[in-house]
Amino acid sequence: MPGVRGRAPGMRSSVPATRRRAARAVAVLSAGLLVLAAARHVAAQELAVSVAVGLRTAVETLGQRFAAARPGVTVRYTFAASGELQRRIEAGGPADVFVSGSVREMEALAAASRIDAASQRIVAANALIAVKPADLPLDLPGTSDLLDRRVRRIAVGDPRTVAAGRYARESLQSLGLWGRLEAKIVLAEDVRQVIDLVAGGEVDVGFVYLTEALLRTEHVGLAFALPHDTHTPIVHPAAVVTGTRQPALAAAFVGFLASGEAAAVFERLGFEPAPTSRR
Repeated sequence: MPGVRGRAPGMRSSVPATRRRAARAVAVLSAGLLVLAAARHVAAQELAVSVAVGLRTAVETLGQRFAAARPGVTVRYTFAASGELQRRIEAGGPADVFVSGSVREMEALAAASRIDAASQRIVAANALIAVKPADLPLDLPGTSDLLDRRVRRIAVGDPRTVAAGRYARESLQSLGLWGRLEAKIVLAEDVRQVIDLVAGGEVDVGFVYLTEALLRTEHVGLAFALPHDTHTPIVHPAAVVTGTRQPALAAAFVGFLASGEAAAVFERLGFEPAPTSRR
């Protein structure tokens, strides 16, 4: 018919072929996006680390290095006294790794099957010292000076939950002073609160880890160190928490905390080397 165009005999329409190619392209693109999304999901890992307050600065510093070497990994922290963190883990609170102020909490959790005992590593050691406000003129060269009537208030972490407070009580008991000083003692919820009480002049003396004092030298001054042989050795262990959803990542983090690279960071922050026999 004039004016009407038709296909030449034997010629097939290109429309169905074009649609098929478009459909294949969409399918390939969709598959690629699914693979990419899955890869992102695998790479995005969050590690929950429960850390004793006295190790906050060191573990945060090391956590940044750990995450920087593992794209997609985020480290989240919970900071509290060791005993409080132990209680939360026993109650099933979310945690992949526990870094404690002492082995006592780790032993209790291991007995309750709440940590992987085989994963436990001692990552650093510490010393316990008495500090005073930086502007306090009172000279306190030794433990017996705590009996001076001018020393009215002494801050100690609550020994029931704070590892540093337990070490301090052990030492003062060993020296025959705990009972004589009890009326002066102010209990704190963790070592950082002890430091705050001392720095603010609310107490005359406080017992903290050496590493905590080094972070606040402009506000507190060293009075004296407690003898190592008057208390349980101060070591800081780390372990994988049982039931973690990130077992490989948690084990890698504990291993990193016990590594030579981490040891250099701990040393720079004033920690003592971890006993090699207990690593």
